[in-house]
Amino acid sequence: MVLFKESRKNCELVKSNNLLHYSWIILLTTFLALILAAGIRSTPGVLIIPFEHYFGWSQSAISLALAINLLLYGLCGPFAATLLDLYGTRRTMALALGLIAVGAALSSQMNATWHLTVLWGVVIGTGSGFFSPVLGTVVANRWFTKRRGLVIGIFSAAGSAGQLIFLPLFSKLLEIYTWQIVTWFIACSAISVMIIVSLLMRNDPRDIGLLPYGASQAASTNYTKEDKSFTVVITGFKNAVTNRDFWLLTSSFVVCGITSSGLIGTHFIPACADHGISEVRAAGMLSISGIFNLLGATAAGWLSDKFDNRWLLFWFYALRGVTLAWLPFNLASDTYNLAIFIVFYGLDWVATVPPTVRLTTDIFGKQSGIVFGWMMVFHQAGAALAAFSSGALHTLLGSYQWPFISGGILCLLACGLVVKIRPNIRR
Repeated sequence: MVLFKESRKNCELVKSNNLLHYSWIILLTTFLALILAAGIRSTPGVLIIPFEHYFGWSQSAISLALAINLLLYGLCGPFAATLLDLYGTRRTMALALGLIAVGAALSSQMNATWHLTVLWGVVIGTGSGFFSPVLGTVVANRWFTKRRGLVIGIFSAAGSAGQLIFLPLFSKLLEIYTWQIVTWFIACSAISVMIIVSLLMRNDPRDIGLLPYGASQAASTNYTKEDKSFTVVITGFKNAVTNRDFWLLTSSFVVCGITSSGLIGTHFIPACADHGISEVRAAGMLSISGIFNLLGATAAGWLSDKFDNRWLLFWFYALRGVTLAWLPFNLASDTYNLAIFIVFYGLDWVATVPPTVRLTTDIFGKQSGIVFGWMMVFHQAGAALAAFSSGALHTLLGSYQWPFISGGILCLLACGLVVKIRPNIRR
């Protein structure tokens, strides 16, 4: 109780200081939670080989649990937007972090594939689902009027920051200790961030007598209460599915899911191991791509405020398609060629998110949070399909060549989809 009173006092001090709007504290707190969630999402790629060796499980069995994790990560999206309204951002984030902590702690005791499916697939998948891009979109729209595109870009970059921090850390822990240490580390980290969120997070700027950053007093008088029931989730989806642009944008976002977290995020490290590259070195390369991912996502957010987002997506998907199709022919080559992949794929990894969010906001207006949540369902369905099918194909063919080439072809298809979105954007 004392801590919460102190937190409230600090909040009042920030309010009275015109040099620092409390929106930036919200940004930092959300960014921290998203970094942890990204680190947790990057864990399966590191654990696939240890699980194979420790339990004797096949890649297809492990990939099934990870596919469920990715699917639930997306499925929670549209309902997360409503839960954030119903129960508040702080309470919802704290509950989700608690789920992650429980799932990670219990998984240290698992000894069967169904344990992996329940704990990593369902429990941690549900908890991490509340830290999908939907959270960043809701927080950015609620707390920022100006610099919104930049803020969404920063939240998108949290994924690369988490990958940059946690991938080499987890790899080193696995090299020195056992995989159980990694699960306990995740559980303790989730509890620590849950405490920070409970102390600093606020639900809405109006709750503490503030306007969103960059908002005028006149704009704030137009604020009206919105429907916060779960019916708005279904209604939002019904309204979206009749819109041609929704399907064009969503189809391209499915390709994003297939070629990012589903393919590279889950299977890059095992693919490197097939070519004699150690797990530690592969994880190090993937984490280095996080530096370029951070730059690319932030730059994409800035560009989305200034240029036609359809053409931004066109070039982002084109770059991703070329790098994915090029990868399988260079995995066994020298470090220089892999470095090229790390740089260019890293710049593009989540660069598609800010322009996709901006287009969704421009087209669907106030319903954009719910609509983007449903788009995340399809995105993660694609990721889940790629995670499972790539593992199954590897078990069948002993190679990742065709999954990577197929991903490149799909990216080129996405280029054709995004340019067909109607230019007469509605606000």
